[in-house]
Amino acid sequence: MSWENNEEIKIFREYLRIPTVHPDVDYTSCVEFLKRQANSLNLPVEVVYPAEKKPVVIIKWLGSQPELPSIILNSHTDVVPVFPEKWTHEPFGADIDSEGRIFARGTQDMKSVGTQYLGAIRHLKAGGFEPKRTVYVTFVPDEEIGGALGMQEFVKTDFYKQMNVGFSLDEGATSETDVHHLFFAERLRWALRLKFTGTSGHGSLLLPNTAGVKLSYVIQKLTEFRNSQVEALEKDSSLSKGDVTTVNLTQLSGGVQSNVVPPDFEAIFDMRLAITLDLVSFEKQIRDWCEEAGGGIEVDFFRKEPYVGATKLDDSNPFWLAIKASFDELGLKVHPIVCPGATDSRYIRQKGTPAIGFSPIINTTMRIHDHDEFISADVYLRGIEVYKNIISKLAQI
Repeated sequence: MSWENNEEIKIFREYLRIPTVHPDVDYTSCVEFLKRQANSLNLPVEVVYPAEKKPVVIIKWLGSQPELPSIILNSHTDVVPVFPEKWTHEPFGADIDSEGRIFARGTQDMKSVGTQYLGAIRHLKAGGFEPKRTVYVTFVPDEEIGGALGMQEFVKTDFYKQMNVGFSLDEGATSETDVHHLFFAERLRWALRLKFTGTSGHGSLLLPNTAGVKLSYVIQKLTEFRNSQVEALEKDSSLSKGDVTTVNLTQLSGGVQSNVVPPDFEAIFDMRLAITLDLVSFEKQIRDWCEEAGGGIEVDFFRKEPYVGATKLDDSNPFWLAIKASFDELGLKVHPIVCPGATDSRYIRQKGTPAIGFSPIINTTMRIHDHDEFISADVYLRGIEVYKNIISKLAQI
């Protein structure tokens, strides 16, 4: 089959060819593309700038009962950097091979979802469907670098407040099997900087209370904790990566010369905290280890996300029931998990609004943030059908 002539594939490939790639993304062409898509759907579109050069594009499908809390279909427009020499296809060429695989940065993460939403709405409108709730399709910038000037700022705007959001659907993750991943919560991102100070002097001496000995003690304790999380994953097959806490030493600095015991060292740790972890006790444990090591250690949690409650997947959440009804009708296999990374859904949940991350990409090699990222044309088009069903149910609650 010649996929090149399929209208939905044409739109998708055009989007992929817009290089909204970090660093220093220029979103101008992307905004113009999305405006054209809104016009082709005969839907109003607005562009809001929560920060300079950081556009949020909002396409509005007005509901018959607009006073009801609205639905957001969210995706991010930015993509991570590429290393072209590692690709077998041009990263922004959107080439289609003989097997119908489309290669480009953003095919899995997550331009596919943005145009799948639009394709689903196109089909629903063509069939005469009218939503009861207002549906907003939002395209936000900078998710790949934390969303600080994207969704995090957008949810603080009067524009967002007036949208009266009741529920948000956002990105999930590619599945290599026939089971779809569904995110209902996210681990908390913490980052820790420890500055160790101690006795300095000649490298031939066994000096007391050196920065290196203190560093060694604390790293040992954090490694023991890390090992406990590895063991938990190995022992309990029902756990996923998002159910445990990760602690990784990512930066280490200090010292001036091989025969000089330095007065200080600095270590930085990346931490992703499970939603079941007692945050107060965890922080106290780290501070206690620093005291046990001999003190003189500056503890700086320079990133410390607050606890955000999970989205309920039970009868108390009508939006979940609508999505589940869609899954059941389509016969989809779905596995709810805590997102091991971070998405813009956390900013929605911080507002007390339920949010679910979902991806219709299954039976596909995981290439998120990797070379030769791709999606098969038939998997992409099947995703439009899945979203068509989900959106129709969500909009009628």
